[in-house]
This record gives sequence, structure tokens and C-alpha cells, in this order.
Amino acid sequence: MSNSETVPSPLVPSVKDDRPETDCDRARASLQQSLSRYAADKVGTVSPSLQGDLDTLAATLAKLEQNNYRIAVFGLVSRGKSAVLNALVGEKLLETGPLNGVTRFPRSIHWSPDGIMQIDLIDTPGLDEIDGDARAKMSAEVVGQADLILFVIAGDITQLEYQALRELRQAHKPLLLVFNKADLYPEQAQQEIYQQLRNLSDNSLGDELLQRLVSADEVVMVAADPTPMQVRIEYPDGTKKFEWEKSAPQIEPLKTKIKDLLAREGRSLLAVNALVQARSAQTNLAKNTLTDLQAEANSLVWEFARYKAIAVAANPIAIFDVLGGVFVDFMLIRSLAKLYNLPMTKYEIKKLLNGILFSSGSLLLGELVTGIAFGVGKTTALLIGSSVNFAALPGYLGAGAIQGAIAGYGAYMVGKAAQTYLAAGCTWGQLGANTVIREILDRVDDATIISRLRDELLPVPASPNPPQSPAQL
Repeated sequence: MSNSETVPSPLVPSVKDDRPETDCDRARASLQQSLSRYAADKVGTVSPSLQGDLDTLAATLAKLEQNNYRIAVFGLVSRGKSAVLNALVGEKLLETGPLNGVTRFPRSIHWSPDGIMQIDLIDTPGLDEIDGDARAKMSAEVVGQADLILFVIAGDITQLEYQALRELRQAHKPLLLVFNKADLYPEQAQQEIYQQLRNLSDNSLGDELLQRLVSADEVVMVAADPTPMQVRIEYPDGTKKFEWEKSAPQIEPLKTKIKDLLAREGRSLLAVNALVQARSAQTNLAKNTLTDLQAEANSLVWEFARYKAIAVAANPIAIFDVLGGVFVDFMLIRSLAKLYNLPMTKYEIKKLLNGILFSSGSLLLGELVTGIAFGVGKTTALLIGSSVNFAALPGYLGAGAIQGAIAGYGAYMVGKAAQTYLAAGCTWGQLGANTVIREILDRVDDATIISRLRDELLPVPASPNPPQSPAQL
């Protein structure tokens, strides 16, 4: 080997980022857990109040497993929404025309830009041709299924368009502002359009959130159906002729933006959107379950309250009053969790009990203080009574009765707090939707669109434990 030759350095293997796949795996496990928890073979015949949310969970899980993205397109009439979608797929699959309102109801077409990525493009009617209630219902249904929103404008942004943008913004989904018919407005630039968006702001919270999501980088210029231009044709014999010529759609910037966005954070978007839908379904399922089992739960709470009251009233040893009362509360919580079919480990029950202790702190502290005080009084009365031929027995019984009543009421309030906590906390736990959403958002790059949704998708501050009171959930 000559001196001029160098030994090639060993290649450093590229490290594959497995986080998106991990995100989808965790989301899938969360959905499967929810479906399993409320399965008919575990809770008996599924009531109509639960079936709709179970269907939602099943459909969301199927979408996640199929790795299928959904992009919804919104805008006012005559902005070229259908033309944009036709240009993306390269075929005229959706009807377009000069008349307003060609699209009468949401329609979906399939698009695979690279032969691998599977995307459903959802076209919607113009937002200004549907009355308020119908528009809100249609938007909620379509946006709820979407992983990405395209809002198509053409020319200056009107106040109605801006209001529609603000409403769509509340769905907490990534959004691209598509400026169509750019061939008619060559002077318009991305930054100018974004500045106009900012100028429409009235500095309210909704506007700040909108500006945070739609940066200048999310404004895309296209010409989905360019206006024909008159061209002059000169023939060899000197004859001249004018014809109208239509250029090819200028859609590549939008196509590239969508592909890059989905390639970078699409899997995480799929996971988070699935979990957001699951969170709503899980909450509804928990509330409906509590309603369906209200009578049984109330009976269970009163049963434990009686046990606790009798045990505390009869027990002569002060320290055992406190320890026994905590044990009864612990068993009550566990029994309620079993009744609602919420399998919990001892560690999770301990965290739940800690949360209830904090949320009902003043009541339980009072119960603890009176428990010690009356417990000591009972013990003293019993000792005195035993040495003077039961002369102090009435004092023992009186102290026991008061302490038992307080303990029973405390158990009742703990049971009610546990019901509220179990309903609100169904989205936490090891595979709860909120827990997995928090895990995903804690890992995403700050430069991604999804990172800007962090505070809204999970408004509860991240902490090692679930929230300490039902009011925080």
C-alpha cells in the first residue's frame, strides 16, 4: 500500500428513528385495552349507550392499523377545492365547474403519491353555502377523522374565511393554508399572505393559537386549474392564429409539502389523532358506565360506609380506628374499580387513593383528627369503666357513636370522590389515552407542527403521577 493511500474509516451505521413506530404501537395498545375493557364478554350485553363509542374505538383502531392518512379540504365556494384535489391525484375525479356549490356533500378519493403512502382526500362543500348548524355538524364529523386540514383560499382572505379558520383551529389539527389561483395573483407572496392573516387578528386567544399553528411555512402557493392564456401561433406560410392554451397545474409545492410533512411526522400524527378520538370515547364510556351502574355503586358505597362506621365505633384502640378506616377506604376504591371493570394494580390504587386524599383533604383530615381524639376518649373510657364497674361505659358508647358517624360519612365521601376520579381518570393509567399522548408529545421535535399542539392536546401539566384531584382532569 502506498503512502498516498489511506485506510477507509469504518462506516458508522445510520440509526433508524423508531419513535414513530413506537408511538403507533403504544396508541394501538391503548385502543385495544379500551375495547377489551368494555367487551361484551366482560360486562355482559353491551348497552346502546356504550355501543356507539365502542364502534368509534374499533374504527379508529382499524384506521391506525391500516396506516391510512386522511386529509380534509375546507374553504368557501369557488376557491377551487375540488380542483386542488384533482390536481394532486392527477385525474379529474371530482366534478368542478363555474357555478357555486358543485360539491354538495363530503366526498373521498384515494391518493398514493409515492405508491406506498396511502391517503384519503376528503372534499367538502363550501362553508358559506351551508347553514350554521349543518356546517358545524359536517365540519366536526370530517375534522374529527382528519389527520391534516387543507384550507383553500384564492385572493385576499375575507373575514368569513378568517372566522372559518378560527373555528377549524379549535380541532387542534395541523393545517396548511393553500393559496389557489396563484397564476392570477403573481404579486402575492407567502409572507404577504401570512401578514394579512396576522392583520385580521384582534389579539384574542383564538387568534394567537391560529398564528402559532399557521406559520409562513404553512402557506403554500398553487394553481390547480390555471386560467387559459391566449397564445399566438405563426405558421411557415406566415399565417397567424390566436388560440387559448391551458398550462399544466402548478401543484408540486403542495404535493411536496404534504409528502414531507407526513414522512416526517405522519406516524406520530396518526397515533395522536387516534388517541384524541379514543380519549373522547373512553371518557364517554366511563361516564355511561357510571350511569348504568349507579344503583349498584351507591349500594356498594353505603355498604362500606356502614362497615366502617360499625368497625370504628366498636373498636376500642385509637390507632386501629385510623388504620382500619384507611383499609376500608382502600377496599372501597378497589371494589368500585372492579365494579366499573377498571383493572388496577395495587400501585395504581395507591396513586388513586393519594389523589382522593388530596382532593378531599379537609374532610379526611377532620376524620383523622376526630378519629384519634375520640379513639383515645374511647380507650380512656373503657379503661376507666373497667376499673369502676363500667361507670364510664356511656361515655365510651357516646364517643364511639360520634366517631362511627364521622367515619361512615367519610367513607361515603371517599366513595363519591372515587367514582368521580375513576370516571375522569380513565384516560390515564399505564395505557390511558392521555398518558400515551403525553409520552408522544414529550418526544417530538420542537420544529414539527405537532409540537405546536402540545399545550392544547394535553393541557394538564406533565408530571410523574396522574392529576391529584378530579377538578384537574
